[in-house]
Amino acid sequence: MSMERLERQVDAYVAWKRDLVREITRYRSWLAHNKLSSEAVDARLERALKLLRTDHITLAFVGEFSRGKTELINSLFFSEYGQRILPSRAGRTTMCPTELFFDSRAERSYIRLLPIETRLEDASIAQLKRTPRHWLQLPLDTRDPDSMIEAFAQVAMTKSMPVELAIQLGFHPDALEEVDSANEVRVPAWRHAMVNFDHPLLRQGLRILDTPGLNALGSEPELTLSMLPSAQAIVFLLSADAGVTASDMDIWQQHIRQLDGENRSSLFAVLNKIDVLWDDVAGEVFVQEAITRMRAVTAQQLGIDSQDVLPLSAKQALLGKIRGDQALLERSQLDSLEKLLCERILLQKEQLIERQVLGQVVTLLQSSQRILGQRLEKVHEQSTLLAGRREDSGQTLFELTARTRHDHNQHHKRLLHLKTNQRLLQRQGELLREAIRAERLEEHLTRLRRSLTGSLTTLGINLSILHFFRAVEQDLGQLENEANLANKMVAAIYRRHNEDNPLQAVDIPAFRLLPYQQELKHLERKADQFRLQLKTLLTEQRTLTRRFFATLVQEVISLHQRLRLEAEQWSDDALMPLVQHALENKQQLEAHMLRLKSLTLESRQNSQRVELLGRYGRELEQQLAQAAEMLRTLRRPAPIRRQGKVVSLGNAGHG
Repeated sequence: MSMERLERQVDAYVAWKRDLVREITRYRSWLAHNKLSSEAVDARLERALKLLRTDHITLAFVGEFSRGKTELINSLFFSEYGQRILPSRAGRTTMCPTELFFDSRAERSYIRLLPIETRLEDASIAQLKRTPRHWLQLPLDTRDPDSMIEAFAQVAMTKSMPVELAIQLGFHPDALEEVDSANEVRVPAWRHAMVNFDHPLLRQGLRILDTPGLNALGSEPELTLSMLPSAQAIVFLLSADAGVTASDMDIWQQHIRQLDGENRSSLFAVLNKIDVLWDDVAGEVFVQEAITRMRAVTAQQLGIDSQDVLPLSAKQALLGKIRGDQALLERSQLDSLEKLLCERILLQKEQLIERQVLGQVVTLLQSSQRILGQRLEKVHEQSTLLAGRREDSGQTLFELTARTRHDHNQHHKRLLHLKTNQRLLQRQGELLREAIRAERLEEHLTRLRRSLTGSLTTLGINLSILHFFRAVEQDLGQLENEANLANKMVAAIYRRHNEDNPLQAVDIPAFRLLPYQQELKHLERKADQFRLQLKTLLTEQRTLTRRFFATLVQEVISLHQRLRLEAEQWSDDALMPLVQHALENKQQLEAHMLRLKSLTLESRQNSQRVELLGRYGRELEQQLAQAAEMLRTLRRPAPIRRQGKVVSLGNAGHG
């Protein structure tokens, strides 16, 4: 079956992450056993573990109505039921954004529905998710397909209401469907749907976001400001019988194209319904040539690579699976989507884990190995001296103790100097936080709310938005100046360390502001796009403006909070590798002095003293062997890269 390969790959990805969690947890215990643990290192490892445990993959399906998004989801996830579970028919079916996921904390599957009337509130969907009383929850019996179909039919429900209320809810008058009663229109009954469903892929952390057409994307700002940008991949649905229509292009240009950022591999187009091109009279060669031409034209229109346009038939794939018709399933070309999910999206996730987690942990582990290796060298040195000077072991031990004490004093001085630098950097960190303090953002937000409330013209709204972003950009500009000073200070300290310790050189950790500046620019572009579309001040535009900026403001607040947290963590952690290095050396020398002292006080023969050191050396060798084993596991290529015989993290942590 088509999705079996994807299930295997996701299983392998989850198993790989589970192995990483086990090895990082084992490393924490190893550090404690060897007296190498510290609060800062433990905090860093805890952050790595949290990222691994909360990681998931979000796949968003976007497109105008009747493009086959829901049918494709049926063919991917629900074919085993032998019928369509999600409502999928001609015309509009998915009336509200729908999230499919697995919630391990819930006792049973469910559908949660958010009433459309909540659009009248300023609260975002993310905020409302934290307030269960706003949602209607329906049980989902996964053993009864008919009851599931009945429950899922709710997602497509509509309701009638006065046209004035529909406009207040953000619906454009031209897009509303009239009903028989005077001055009433039909609108979606629900604003958002959340489906907790036990499926092997969802259980392993895959999340699906199914979106309605252009009208919903335009009237639900959170979709394009938050939900779609956070997806690992966006699958844009087109219909082979229509090609790229004007409304398709509107969705692509307004809401999708700019989401690619620097990584275009996260945007894909599916050219669905290729079965309309099937022609048994003309022959298969003619059909494939027609599909190839349409694929090339579509890629050119959207401005993406032709390999990122996937022709398939979701309907025929579903039929092929239900009937067990392997030939029909292969002809539907659904396997091309599965291959893309395996080779591109999972590969991106693997690379993200390697960058955000493995690089740091491998660096820490290699540093720990060096420290323990130095301990072992000292033991071998002492054993050699004792063995060579049996007749004068007391004098030898005295000399070793004196040399070790001298080294200890030197490391103690370095540690004090580093701690002085750390206090200086923490003061610089306070300047970083001052540049983006929460109170300053709140001042900007207060001015924005006041000016939006008082604006009676489109120009006034536009100016309010522009002034808000200029103010936040100026704060980030001030932060950039402070960050440059902090980076120079840290670079100078690391250069001195690397010059003094060429064999133990450490990469310089710079505070990087650019990702946040790029994220703010993206939000500003969305705001520009929105405000430039405001032609008049109709009631629905005032309501939509309020909701749009309630959502936009939440995104800016989130960005600000993450930036403040990173500035704080960076100023606390920037010198941590050097402090840890000096502290570990100091502790190592203290341990050696205690061991030498005990050897001096003992009344045993010299050979017994050599045996004690030998036993300690063998224990250190065992600990180093464990570290090497952990390092091998951590540096083992991730599943997709392993299949491609690409060795990942070959030099991670070296510097």
